Amino acid sequence: METKRQTAKKLILGIDIGGTKCAVVLGDERMRIYDRLSFPTQPQRGWKKILNQLFSSIDEIKSRNGLKPGSIQKAGISCGGPLDSQRGLILSPPNLPGWDKVPIVRLLKRKLRCRVSLENDANASAVAEWKFGAGRGCRDMVFLTFGTGLGAGLILNGRLYRGANDMAGEVGHIRLAPHGPQGYGKKGSFEGFCSGGGLARMAQVKGLAFTAKDLCESVKRGDKTSRQILKTSGQYLGMGLSILIDLLNPERIILGGIYSRNENLFRPEALKIIRKEALSRSRTACRILPSDLGDKIGDIASLSVAVMDDFKT
Repeated sequence: METKRQTAKKLILGIDIGGTKCAVVLGDERMRIYDRLSFPTQPQRGWKKILNQLFSSIDEIKSRNGLKPGSIQKAGISCGGPLDSQRGLILSPPNLPGWDKVPIVRLLKRKLRCRVSLENDANASAVAEWKFGAGRGCRDMVFLTFGTGLGAGLILNGRLYRGANDMAGEVGHIRLAPHGPQGYGKKGSFEGFCSGGGLARMAQVKGLAFTAKDLCESVKRGDKTSRQILKTSGQYLGMGLSILIDLLNPERIILGGIYSRNENLFRPEALKIIRKEALSRSRTACRILPSDLGDKIGDIASLSVAVMDDFKT
């Protein structure tokens, strides 16, 4: 028998597919989360085994919440690109090798018997922050993932901007320097300087076997080498943000992941560069903010995909 909380609102399902972990989230249209299951992706297993585990997780959530057939009204899938949101296909993301033209929407529709939508994870996170986080109330904003990699979701003139074929917002590919750490297949790229993978490569050049988390903790303990690495990252962050400010003239740029957890280690250097590089009229109109949703952003993003049509994005 369904509980009062489940009948009060339309239930939706969020599915977050990443290279490190996958999650299935049961919630409602107000982004209240009722249940959640996650598991390590282990992408080497292949997409069919991972999809079967997602299906098992969905069955477990439905069972332990006493859900009847038809209880779930909509489902959203958040996954790294490239993908085809219109045809519902995942197109071999770098962190999911072998996921080549996987018809994820068709397969989930067959399983759930409800409307299923697919969105790039950076786009999904942008919508989540726009409607439920630090972007509420604005019409023009950029969300930067600043996680393992660096991607962007663009909200322009009150709409999600996907581009001609779902490739808008791949800011990590912008080259900021002729040489430097490689990210997104390009040395000296924005992602190379401003991502978890990039920071680890910068540390390796200095002889440190550090993750981004290690670097941030080392800086807090006073390590000068780690501080210099983050100073460099902050400076290139400022350069990248200046390009976005001049090009898009957003009201807000919101950063998640590593930045949102360690804002004080990146923001001062980034702002110094922005003051020098960005057009003053555009700069003064833009606020640089950390994510409001924090570690919940993956869950809220996947749920947001289920109801994006209601936002008229």
